[in-house]
Order: sequence, then C-alpha cells, then structure tokens
Amino acid sequence: MSIYDSVGTYLFWAPWIGLIVLASPLLILAFGWRIFPTTRWLWLLLPLCLLSLFILATPLFIYFMVVFDLVALSIVVLDLLTITGPSGLSVERHMLRSASLGGTHEVTLSVDNRSTNTQIIEIRDDLPEGLLADPESQSIVLKPRKHAGLDYQIRPTRRGSFSFEFIYLRLSSRIGLWNRVVKRSCPGELLVYPDMKQIAEYALLARTNRLSLIGIRKTRKAGQDNNFERLRDYSQDDNYKHIDWRSTARRNKLTVKQFQTDQSQRLVFLLDCGRLMTNEYRGLSLLDYALNSVLMLSYVALQQGDSVGMLCFSDKIESYVPMRGGLSQMNRLLHAGFNRFPSLKQTNYGEAFLHFSKNCRRRSMVVLITNVIDDVSAAQVTGYLKTLQAKHLPVLALLRDRSVFDSADNPDMDESILYRSAAAAQLLIWRNDVIRRLENCGVLSVDAFPDALTSPLINRYLQAKAKHMM
Repeated sequence: MSIYDSVGTYLFWAPWIGLIVLASPLLILAFGWRIFPTTRWLWLLLPLCLLSLFILATPLFIYFMVVFDLVALSIVVLDLLTITGPSGLSVERHMLRSASLGGTHEVTLSVDNRSTNTQIIEIRDDLPEGLLADPESQSIVLKPRKHAGLDYQIRPTRRGSFSFEFIYLRLSSRIGLWNRVVKRSCPGELLVYPDMKQIAEYALLARTNRLSLIGIRKTRKAGQDNNFERLRDYSQDDNYKHIDWRSTARRNKLTVKQFQTDQSQRLVFLLDCGRLMTNEYRGLSLLDYALNSVLMLSYVALQQGDSVGMLCFSDKIESYVPMRGGLSQMNRLLHAGFNRFPSLKQTNYGEAFLHFSKNCRRRSMVVLITNVIDDVSAAQVTGYLKTLQAKHLPVLALLRDRSVFDSADNPDMDESILYRSAAAAQLLIWRNDVIRRLENCGVLSVDAFPDALTSPLINRYLQAKAKHMM
C-alpha cells in the first residue's frame, strides 16, 4: 500500500473516529444515567459554528476558536454537574379509586425534595389508554427540603378498570442544557363506572312528580284504590280523585291518599355483550347505552320494592348477579357491568338462556337487550323467548342503528343513493316484521335508538307492573 493510499484511508476514517470519540460521552450518559442533551445546545453550538467560518479568512483565528471551544465545553460540563441524583426525590399519587364516565376526576401528585439542591422538575403521570389528563405535564422549581402538590384532572373516555404503574420526572440542569429522565414506580387503580347522573335526575323528578319531562308516562294501576298505603300532602300533578276531604278539612291542608304497588316481584336483564353490540354512536358502543338503561331501570325497580338481577353474556357467561332487593343491589350491578365490553364473538343465546333457567325458577320479567341483523340471529332470539312464555314474562329490547334509518330516508329521491336507500328500507321492514311476529306470540318489545332507550324501557316495565303481568 502506497503512502497516498494510507493518507486517503486516514482522511476517510478520521472524521468518523472523531465523531465516535465525541459522541461516546453522550451515549454513556444516555444509557448509563439517562441524561440527554436538550435543544438549548443549538444556541451554544450555532455561534461557534458561525465563528469557525472566520478561519477561512484568517487561519490564525483557529487559536481563538480553541479558546471558545474550551469555554463552551466548560459551561457544558459545569451545567452537567448541577443535575443531582434522583435518590432525594420521592413522588406519590393521591386520588379516589372510583370515577364516573363523562365526568372529571381530581388527582394530586405529591413531590418531596429531600436533597440539598434546588430541583427543576417536569412531572408527567403514566396514563393508561382511555384516560385524558388536563394538563398532561406540569413544571415546578422545588427548593431543598420542600414539598409540593400538583393537581390535574382526568377525564375518562370509556368504562373499565385502569391500572397506573409509573410517574415520570424530567430533571433539568441549572442552565437547561441537560435533562435527566427518572421513572418512579407508583402503582394504582381507577375504576370508571357508567355515568349515574341520570339516576339523580330521575330521583329529583320523581320527588316533584315531573317524570313526564324525561318521557316517563304515568300509568294507572289496576286495583290501586284498594292498596292504601298512607296519607301525604298534595303535590302538583296528583290525581284530584285521591284527595281525602275529611283529612283535608281536619288539617286545613290538601291531603291525598297514596297507594302502594305490588312488591317483591322479580326483574332480570339478559345483556348481550357479543359482536351485535359493537356498533358505536357518538363515541359510545351499543353496550354502553344498554348498560346505562339497565342501571336506570334497576334503580326504578328497586325503588318499587322489586328484586333485580343481571346476566352478561357473549359466547360465554361473562358475569351473573343473582336477583336481590334493596338499593345495595345497585352496587353489585355496577361492579358486574362496569368492566364489560362488547367483543367480536358470536353471541351464544343457548348458553345464556340455559344458565338463566337453572338459576331462576320463579316467575320474572326477563328483559333481553340485543340486536338482530339477519334471519339467523332473529330466529334464535325468537325461539328462546317463546320458550320463556309459559313461566316468565319475556321482553325484547332492540337497539336501532341510526345509520340505517338515515340511509332509508331519501325524500329527494336522489338516484345516486337510491339502491342504498331501498336496501335500508327493506332491512327496516324485515326488522319490523320480526318485532310484530314476537308481539303476536305474546312477547313484549321495545324498539328504540340507543340514546333513547331508557324512557320506553321504564314505561314498558311500569305498564307491565300496573297490569299485573309480572
């Protein structure tokens, strides 16, 4: 090999060797201590690069550049030394264990600086998918031997159980040329339940006799005039026929008779969690809407003194809550349903009805909440519900698909969507025939849009209860 080849090889490898030598400290800091340079390095290196251009005009300027480089290197090293070890920092998360879907949840991160140095910290919680934080991260300057609490809000976007594992801290150097990433283990769990505001709204309207505002009709109960319970003050919308004139004259205040309804009846929900319930509307699945309606009707039934149970199923039995009375049953229903999600599995109606028949032998009102899209699923639902008629009161609650109704609505006779509208209309006609056949066989039905299921479902329950069908 000639001397020219040796010089060429040296000139080729020298820049790469120099780059590796210069980058090796950064790699050691990154992988060994998780210390990384920040973008502020650009503000330090950019002037040096511009000054190096003067070397082309004045070669003696290289000596000044050496001085500038040494000063810059000293600043970088001294700033690196201002980042202390994370052993003096501790962080904890404080929050309630349960939250409500659609609401906000307060979380507090407590940070303690037990070291003797001031810490510039950016803190960020490790949020599972399905939770949104506001703000996502926060910064704080924490003096030695000081404590600080940082608050932020969580907004859940779906139900279920969420596990927290870590809290991430980013420590900054005094000038800000270096960052150190610290990961602290802080396990926690958050249970997100369905939104229960509708139950509070129902309780308020029930106390003021204004349930008609949410679509719940007043139903005259057969034989109620013989089921006297107590006397109470007259309130708005009370039937004037129930005024007790003797008590009114004696008290000098309008007084009405209150009649009790039949109690100790049974209501059980069969909630489909299979692929037919995976469709979404406004960010929520059909199962979410169905579960909200189930909880609302459960509260109404428990207030009436009835027993309520629930069976969640897909291709297998997901969860089962035996029928019980009392408002404490609401907690059992919540825990059984809050962590149930629709799966892309074929619904096994046979196993669900078999499990129900084995565990419920007394007459009950059985509400099956599902969807039908073809003759196979419709035939299965129809056949199993008919088998319950001899001993139970079956009710089929079907959830409408708004996209199908929108496709069928073509008042302008637009030819570009004419065939799609005809197919959607044919599907709706078939769906209506399925419901009519079931009603002719004695099966009650509720056909509603997902976000409007609660009121017709409660009305159907109150109607059946008033007619002593349960």
